[in-house]
Amino acid sequence: MKCSVLGDRCGAGLWMVLVICGLGRSAIAQDYHPPRCEIVPLANHEVSLRIDGREKLRWHYGPQYPRPFFYPFNGPSGETLTRMGHPGAQNHDHHRSVWFAHHKVDGVNFWADGTGSVIRQTHWYRYRDGDDEAVMATHLVWIDGEGVERMQQDVVVALMGIENDAETAEHAVEFQLTFRPGEGRGKVTLEQTNFGVLAVRVAASLSAYFGGGRLTNDAGVQGEPSLHEKQSRWMDYSGPIAVPAAGGRKLVEEGITYFDHPSNPGFPTHWHVRQDGWMGASPGMKTAIEITDENPLVLRYLLYAHSGAVDLERAESVHEAFENRPGFRIRKPNQEEPHRQYEVERMR
Repeated sequence: MKCSVLGDRCGAGLWMVLVICGLGRSAIAQDYHPPRCEIVPLANHEVSLRIDGREKLRWHYGPQYPRPFFYPFNGPSGETLTRMGHPGAQNHDHHRSVWFAHHKVDGVNFWADGTGSVIRQTHWYRYRDGDDEAVMATHLVWIDGEGVERMQQDVVVALMGIENDAETAEHAVEFQLTFRPGEGRGKVTLEQTNFGVLAVRVAASLSAYFGGGRLTNDAGVQGEPSLHEKQSRWMDYSGPIAVPAAGGRKLVEEGITYFDHPSNPGFPTHWHVRQDGWMGASPGMKTAIEITDENPLVLRYLLYAHSGAVDLERAESVHEAFENRPGFRIRKPNQEEPHRQYEVERMR
């Protein structure tokens, strides 16, 4: 009888413990709401940028590459809108999806592979998650073949969702790039060139030559002959993307709209665009740019991954929002901001 009573009591006690623990776990789960936009560091010098748990793009900064890059750059369907390398020319393997480069920096080629020059990430400042945007801030150095640090670059990247259905949500990636002379140097010059600073190599199927895509500018003008080396506030590359479907694949139309910002020198920028599938804003197309510690170069761009063909009215709305958003600053934390070495925030 005692065993029975003790057993009942033990059973009741165990049941109460399980209930309490269950309630505790439930309360914790209910109190915590993960941010919608996230920066997730990964092994092998990679960082995943996600919205609602879905990867939108990935940052690669490993020493096996001459310079860092983003790949993939996924569209609303979840398939990449960019590619690694040229579809038909192996001597363009330096075209790595979305990347930073410049043809001549103080006479040094930072565009092509095999020149001895490299761009290296020395550290990251901040990974900040949030419901409205996730922000990654890092520091890069541009080093020539002799080991001389020619230029420094602070990179702030903000990933944000664009209002749409969760399953097919569009997104935008905002870039703020700040360039200064290298350590111990008074100035650095970005020489006049078509090649630099933020380049995009689109997927083969988006290419006007290798696929079924098309280039369009802010006035609705289409095609490389009418757009190459011309000025525009933004440029779009849209076309078919193959996505998995029952019994095989289906085609959907998606694209990338690349926006210049009014604060950039020479706005609206000249564009280097090609029917073989790449586009790049060229702030130095018509003139060299001299950078000093007193006058750093700050460039702001936005890449918008959209569903369907380019919509001029929709693009204008995205561009207006970009124009009106303040830029970023990187600073040391204050006493109310523990457990971090730096903070990145939008300027007000």
